[in-house]
Amino acid sequence: MKPFAYTSDPVRVIFGRGTLDKVAGEVRRLGCSRALVLSTPQQKTEAADLAQRLGPLAAGIFSEATMHTPVDVTERALKIVESVKADCTVALGGGSTTGLGKAIALRTDLPQIVIPTTYAGSEATAIIGETKDGVKITQRTLKVLPEVIIYDVDLNMTLPVALTATSGMNAIAHAVEALYAQDQNPVTSLMAEEGVRALARALPIIVERPNDPEARSDALYGAWLCGTCLNAVGMALHHKLCHTLGGSFDLPHAETHTVVIPHATAYNAAAAPEAMRRIAAALGARDAAQGLHDLAKRLGAPTSLAALGMKEDGIDKAADLAVKNPYWNPRPIDRAGIRRLIDNAFHGRAPTP
Repeated sequence: MKPFAYTSDPVRVIFGRGTLDKVAGEVRRLGCSRALVLSTPQQKTEAADLAQRLGPLAAGIFSEATMHTPVDVTERALKIVESVKADCTVALGGGSTTGLGKAIALRTDLPQIVIPTTYAGSEATAIIGETKDGVKITQRTLKVLPEVIIYDVDLNMTLPVALTATSGMNAIAHAVEALYAQDQNPVTSLMAEEGVRALARALPIIVERPNDPEARSDALYGAWLCGTCLNAVGMALHHKLCHTLGGSFDLPHAETHTVVIPHATAYNAAAAPEAMRRIAAALGARDAAQGLHDLAKRLGAPTSLAALGMKEDGIDKAADLAVKNPYWNPRPIDRAGIRRLIDNAFHGRAPTP
């Protein structure tokens, strides 16, 4: 056994069905009494329902969360925090809403309760990515780690199939990179492999039977494991590429991860053979990168950056940005290889080393 270090962060996790009823108790458990409910505009109705459940514990609603956590949106939210004298936030939604809650916590130290409605995994991490002037900057700090995560399978039952597919692939990407991370350890690797396995098993069933409660539960369980991996170890090329593409080209977060992960995996395959073996085994595939590509196609998820709205003349810019201040990666970063990777992802080709 190789030497390793593993840190378990102090997060309270509640998992099950009907757990939304526990939110008020968790607000009180934190010693709070004025919770600001956060959501995207699309989930404003659900946020209003949650605020009604909280009753006098709800200080108000801010429903302007959006992709990539723009700083200007955070600044508007902070004005509401101050005006209603909020003493905690309750973020209901996916990565966009969770990101806003983290951005508020970064600036105010307010405690957070997060209720995920997708499989993004951001709720399990001490990582925040914020966008300003077209550039997304990511940092890791315990100041943004939520105090409480409430997973309610019932909230995921109506998650549209298309979003389920891309959100699930986004979660898988976290686990894939955890398996070849510079600071990988046996505990995280076990969670990563199990997370990939749970999602790869559940997602195709959900596509065929969206209301299957067991598959929905397995997918949410897998997403929690993958998010925990994202928090426990550093990420590599794939996440650098997705942050570049999302922040600089305004591409949708989960869909970008879905398109890029097979190609980033192929790029790193020769440099991380044990990780590739474990990924392939979890997918039930012969090859890790091709297995990821095939899973995305089976789910009906996008497989090209062009389909997400990226223009072909952005490939060179993306390559330039990706090699600037690169993350650690098992295979050295070279521009020619990165450009080829992005070009393949743009056109939706099968992944190649």
